Amino acid sequence: MLPVKARPQEPLYAGGMLKPVNAEGTQAIEGGAVAGSSAKTHSVRWVLVALALSMLLSSLGISSPNVALPTIALAFNASFPEVQWIVVSYLLAITIMIVGVGRLGDIMGHRRVLLAGIAVFTLASVLCGVAPTLWALIAARVVQGIGAAILMALTLAMVRETVPKERTGSAMGLLGTMSAIGTALGPSLGGVLVAGPGWQSIFLAMVPLGILNFVFARRFLPEGKPKAATNGNRFDKLGTLLLGVTLAAYALAVTIGGGHFARINQILLIAAVVGAGLFLFVQARVASPLIKLAAFRNVVLSSSLAMNVLVATVMMTTLVVGPFFLSRALGLSNAMVGAVMAVGPIISTLTGIPAGRIVDRLGATAIIFIGLLALAIGAFAIALLPSMIGVAGYIVGIFILTPGYQLFQASNNTAVMIDVNPDQRGVISGMLSLSRNLGLITGASVMGAVFAFASKTTDITTAHPEAIAIGMRTTFSVSAVLLVIALLIALASRGALADAEARAGKK
Repeated sequence: MLPVKARPQEPLYAGGMLKPVNAEGTQAIEGGAVAGSSAKTHSVRWVLVALALSMLLSSLGISSPNVALPTIALAFNASFPEVQWIVVSYLLAITIMIVGVGRLGDIMGHRRVLLAGIAVFTLASVLCGVAPTLWALIAARVVQGIGAAILMALTLAMVRETVPKERTGSAMGLLGTMSAIGTALGPSLGGVLVAGPGWQSIFLAMVPLGILNFVFARRFLPEGKPKAATNGNRFDKLGTLLLGVTLAAYALAVTIGGGHFARINQILLIAAVVGAGLFLFVQARVASPLIKLAAFRNVVLSSSLAMNVLVATVMMTTLVVGPFFLSRALGLSNAMVGAVMAVGPIISTLTGIPAGRIVDRLGATAIIFIGLLALAIGAFAIALLPSMIGVAGYIVGIFILTPGYQLFQASNNTAVMIDVNPDQRGVISGMLSLSRNLGLITGASVMGAVFAFASKTTDITTAHPEAIAIGMRTTFSVSAVLLVIALLIALASRGALADAEARAGKK
C-alpha cells in the first residue's frame, strides 16, 4: 500500500480520512505510511483492551477516592472542605487541560502522548499514595488529573483511527461500559481498601493497572509520526493558557461558596466571561489555533457538544439529588440508599456494549433520537412515579434513563468522531470530553441550587420530607425540559448528522 499524502489546511469535516484497521487486522498509521506486510499488525481486540484500560483508569481516579475523604480528613487533621479539594483538584485539572492535551496529541502523535499520559497518571498515583501532607496529596492529584485528561481525550481519538468504521459504535459502547465499571467499582473497591491497608492503597492500587495499561498501549497501539512544525501546525500556548484560566474561573464560580452566589462567585463568573472573549479573540488571529472557530459552524459538532452538556447535567443531577431524596423523603437507611444508587452504574455496565452494537446496526443519527427520548421519559418518570409508588418508581425511572444515556453517548460520540480529519481528532475528542465535564459541573452546582430553591430551605439535611419530595419533582421536571431541548437540537440537526454519517460510510 502507498503512503497517504498529508493534506495541509483541510476542513475539519472533509476528506483525507486515513484507513482504520481492516478485517485482517492490518492498520493505517496516523500521519504517515500505511502498515503493510512488513509492519507489525495490530489486533483490534488488543487495541480495544489498551483503550478500555485507559478509560477505566481515568474513571477510577474520579470515583474511588471519594469514600476515603473522611479517613483522610482524620489522618491529616483537616476539615471536610479542605479534603474535598482531593476530588475538586482532579476534576479541575481534567477540565482545564483536556482540550490542550488533545491538540498536543494531534501534533506530536496520539500514541506518543497517550503513553506519556499513562506514565504521568501512574507516577502521580505513586505520589498520591506516599504524600506526607494533605496539600502534597492535592498537588499530586492535580498531576494525576493532567494524566487523566490525556487518557480521556486521546482514548476517543484513537478509536476512529484504529477501529473499522462499521465497529466504531461498538468501540464507543465498550468505552462507555468501562467508564461505568470504574464509576461502580470505585466506591466499593475504595471502601475495602480503606478498611484494610488504608487510604493510601486506593491510589497505590492504580499503579499496577497503570503499568499494565502502558504495556498494552505500547505493544498494540499503532505508532504515529508527529506533524512537521509549521506555522499552521504549532501548539497554541497562549490559547491553551486563556482557555485553562477561563474554564478554571467558571468551574470555581459554580462550585465554591456552598451553593451561595457570593461576591467571589460573581467575580469568577465575570473573569470567565472576559477570559472567553479573549480566547475567541486570540483564536481568530493565530496561525495555529487551539480550536478552529470554523469548527463551530459545523452543525454536527456544535449540536453534539450542546446535547452533551445538557445530558451530562441531567445525569449528574441523579447523583446529587438522588441520595437526599432517598434518605430524607423516603426514609431509606444508608445501606439501602447505597443499594438503590448502585442500580444506575450496574445498568450502565450492562448496556454500554449492546448500545454500541445497536449504533453500528441502525446508525448514529437514529439512535441519538432514541437515546434522548428514553432520557426524557426517564427524567419525567423520576419526577412523577416516586410520589406514587415510592422507591420502586425511582428505580423504574433509572431503568429507563440509564440505557438511554448509554445509547446517546455511544451514538453521539460516533456521530462526531466518525467524520473528523486525523489532524483534529485529539482536539475534537477533548472538546467532547470537556462538554461532558462542564455538564457534570453544572449539574452538581446549578441543578443542586434548583433542588434547594424548590425545597424552600437553606439546609437540605434538615428539610422536611415533603419539601424534599417537592424539590425532587421540580428538579427532575426541569431536567426533563432540558432533555426535550436536547431532542429539539437533535431534530434541527438531523440532516447534517445523516449527511456526515453517509460521507463516512463512503470512505
